[in-house]
Amino acid sequence: MKRLTEFGQLEDPSFSAAVINWQKSHGRHALPWQNTRDAYRIWLSEIMLQQTQVAAVLAYYARFLERFPTLHDLAAAPSEDVMAQWSGLGYYTRARNLHACAKRVVEEYGGVFPSDPALLADLPGIGRSTAAAISAFSSGTRAAILDGNVKRVFARVFGIDEFPGVKAVEDGLWRRAEALLPLEGIESGIESYTQGLMDLGATLCTRSKPDCPRCPLRDRCVAHATGRTAELPVRKPKKTIPEKQAAVLVVIESGQVLLEQRAQSGIWGGLMSLPEADGHAVRGALAIDAVAPLAGAFGEVEEISALLPLVHVFTHYRLHIAPFQVTLSRRAILAAPYLWWDLARIDSAPLPAPVKKLLLDLSAPSLF
Repeated sequence: MKRLTEFGQLEDPSFSAAVINWQKSHGRHALPWQNTRDAYRIWLSEIMLQQTQVAAVLAYYARFLERFPTLHDLAAAPSEDVMAQWSGLGYYTRARNLHACAKRVVEEYGGVFPSDPALLADLPGIGRSTAAAISAFSSGTRAAILDGNVKRVFARVFGIDEFPGVKAVEDGLWRRAEALLPLEGIESGIESYTQGLMDLGATLCTRSKPDCPRCPLRDRCVAHATGRTAELPVRKPKKTIPEKQAAVLVVIESGQVLLEQRAQSGIWGGLMSLPEADGHAVRGALAIDAVAPLAGAFGEVEEISALLPLVHVFTHYRLHIAPFQVTLSRRAILAAPYLWWDLARIDSAPLPAPVKKLLLDLSAPSLF
């Protein structure tokens, strides 16, 4: 039986029942963070899965737990250790918030995550949807999620013709998400329902080529009935992606490379990287001449050569990186934020993915 909720949204127990039944038979059940009530493991997986595919997270998740098996281990670890384990996974603010969150849970809650979604959402890096998921999986709390996958499912099933990122539309989606929660008392209902919505968006109701014939919501889906699965959800209005320039120095001496510890905020915050020069100042035929004065601050320069340029795409802009290899005959005495790192163990350095790839390619034994 359907009825209106206090928000004017239509309750429909058959919706959650269809999702729950499908998840129990066809959903994912063998992921390493499933089949547990351990809030630490659930929280870690939810943070890693923000804007990152499951396939990319699996190896990082296992290594992270091996290095930090408990929340207390993570809270007590140096920040550089945390960033090193996260290196390559991207969106590094997540790692900084992860570390800060672990410390707060230890300090304020004795190392035990609260079950109240409102308290969870107040912790660093945990928003409303992530808080609901953590609470549902660890404590069975009846709370609504609304991540990108769920927005896509709702937009298609209910034929929502506006961009879900618009606040008024998103507010309406939240009201709908609350109204469609399974009723109290259904065995394993909230866990299976929450996981089911995630699984539907990740495996069937995908951004491109959705597998409608296998979807348990197909018969009630407006997008499927009207042939608009390719149009919904409405795409975010396109903006021109800004282009930025940067020049980096790969300073080499005696089998070591010079790294710079970056500030906690900003691009690649908290990671190590390579010393930078103004990218616009080193463009053109005289690029090496422009780099030379900066390179000279690190020691006696033996040779400078331009390497192949790189392009790295962030969420809000595209970064063009011009790398220059600087070989020193003698290094200068340098203080923080600079340090020398053995090229032979560069894979263990907490570096951004493009910088790590650049240095791994350069660190072949034949080159040094």
